[in-house]
Amino acid sequence: MELFWYIVLMTMLAVYVILDGYDFGAGIIHLFFAKTEKDKKAITNAIGPFWDANEVWLIASGGILFFAFPTLYASSFSGFYLPLIMILWLLIFRAIGLELRGQIHNRMWEAIWDKAFGISSLLLALFFGVALGNVVRGVNLGNVVNGVSTHEAHFFFLPLWNPTFSPHAEVLGVIDWFTLLLGVIGVVSLAIHGANWIIFKTSSDLNTKLRKVIFNLNIVLLVLVIISILIWHLIEPKPFHNFFKYPWLWVFPVITLTGLFGLFKIKSFKKDGHGFVFSSLFLFGGLTTTVSSIFPKVLPSTNDINPDLTLYNVAADEYGLSVGVYWFAIAIVLVAVYMFIQYKVFRGKMDDVGYGEH
Repeated sequence: MELFWYIVLMTMLAVYVILDGYDFGAGIIHLFFAKTEKDKKAITNAIGPFWDANEVWLIASGGILFFAFPTLYASSFSGFYLPLIMILWLLIFRAIGLELRGQIHNRMWEAIWDKAFGISSLLLALFFGVALGNVVRGVNLGNVVNGVSTHEAHFFFLPLWNPTFSPHAEVLGVIDWFTLLLGVIGVVSLAIHGANWIIFKTSSDLNTKLRKVIFNLNIVLLVLVIISILIWHLIEPKPFHNFFKYPWLWVFPVITLTGLFGLFKIKSFKKDGHGFVFSSLFLFGGLTTTVSSIFPKVLPSTNDINPDLTLYNVAADEYGLSVGVYWFAIAIVLVAVYMFIQYKVFRGKMDDVGYGEH
């Protein structure tokens, strides 16, 4: 049952990254490339009917984490308290940036909420990439100091950064050079993803420019991915051990590379949705490749005193996990029906939606 709920959790997180990821990416594009009011309207129209529903997947993932893996939930929400509070405020400002902009038709008012929306989206993409980096790198479980565990084996707490900015320090920070690299990869990949969504859902004059932006950003993304692979062994001595142990896991890196190299054909795609498919493949493949590399760990320990947190030692009781399957089946059917209706109602181009106008 632990494996079943782990797959459910990872699937829901992947869906969240793909769906809310294009919202973050659209915000990044809005911040840097939307110069006219027409461009800004096109971007907000593209995500307007979807962004709040997409965030539900994050809440649902938190619920699954609380129910199925309570020890991991308790450990993570205390250890990552500072960045989680920052993420909460960024989510709030992104939402009110979208909702309040159209309340008053004043240039200064609109500029303030445009920046709130764009900067919040940028920082959210960065922080979620940094969060993935922390999971790969691991944390100092038990807060071991000088070889002595000062807290329970599953407890940790991280400052935002440490003085050395190193992922190998005894006292780790949330942000170091390795986690920041993954954060930058997150920003670039979600900017590409958001641009693809805008092209897919609008007929904006901005779309021609965005195809060039995607191509150029994809070159940057390829370089960053190569660098991350080359330095991966500095964090994990045997980064590919799971892939050699379970050869079928190579399907996830193949998906990642398919998405990455497919995006280089963005200028020649005949259908607007093809770019979004390839960026979705990259995000799905990148996330699944990363978690597969540390499986069955869900939060590695950076010390030799306390063991890693795995899906088996953080899971709830077998009876609770079994009963939860029935409720999950009901919930997933309801969510599937809702999403089918939502995307059917708002299918096609969104240029005339007029989101946020009052």
